[in-house]
Amino acid sequence: MALSREQLAQIEEQRAEQRPTRRSVAPALEDILYQPIEVLDHGLIRVIDYMGDDNAVVQAARVSYGRGTKKVTEDQGLIHYLMRHRHSTPFEMCEIKFHVKMPIFVARQWIRHRTANVNEYSARYSILDREFYIPAPEHLAAQSAVNRQGRGDVLEGAEAKRVLDLLKADSTQVYDHYVDMLNETESGEPVDPTRPGLARELARMNLSLNFYTQWYWKIDLHNFMHFLSLRADAHAQYEIRVYAEAMLDVLKRWVPMCYEAFVQHRLGAATLSKNALAVVKRRLAGEKVTQESSGLGKREWIELQAMLGD
Repeated sequence: MALSREQLAQIEEQRAEQRPTRRSVAPALEDILYQPIEVLDHGLIRVIDYMGDDNAVVQAARVSYGRGTKKVTEDQGLIHYLMRHRHSTPFEMCEIKFHVKMPIFVARQWIRHRTANVNEYSARYSILDREFYIPAPEHLAAQSAVNRQGRGDVLEGAEAKRVLDLLKADSTQVYDHYVDMLNETESGEPVDPTRPGLARELARMNLSLNFYTQWYWKIDLHNFMHFLSLRADAHAQYEIRVYAEAMLDVLKRWVPMCYEAFVQHRLGAATLSKNALAVVKRRLAGEKVTQESSGLGKREWIELQAMLGD
């Protein structure tokens, strides 16, 4: 990911500003405020703004006038209780705003989380950059034979090279045609004054899903953690998972007590159905349980065995 000198200068100007405030701040998050965190080959995330911290969650839960208790352990215990019992409202009192740059196909997955406020870069008004996502060789994989949404074995050798060459050639040609149809420079002047350019809102339809888009994304802490629980999961698609993993560090910097509770009770936890819980109880009692006698379907049985390490 290469930022222009102008973009870097704008970021440094933002980071150089200091403002006194009576609001609660998260010092570890302030350290990276506005700073780009690289993701994929041309992507990034940046924290633009935030409201609240761990104390804001505690304060909302207790509806108190000031900060939390004098004992950090009591505040920590309360946050764990709220997380464990899925009390969402106190976490909704905190918000965070990101600037995200990602491939369009990642954005289409991301936008399914409809609990955020989004403002996306518009190719109706502006010209997209010549930036498209090309997977690293180790992430080129065949279709999974057992999971319609997953990947199988990594492609190797000549087949991997063929796919990479196709991706690069197609993306380059598509962007060349996009520029040709626009017939304008970045400043809006025609490249060839003798012919009209196609409208930007029409020229963009030729671009493929691996081209990059950008947006501002604002979300409350409760829904942010829900996003992370799904997208930082090992089963999530790699290209969106790396964004979620970078955001996990942001969560830790912003609300460390909430982060700890989230990892313990959500990210590293498992949910069992009534029948699956009954199977666990029967096994703890010393009974040998098979899939046929468990009352579970084949897929749920396999998932339960994976949870239990069998």
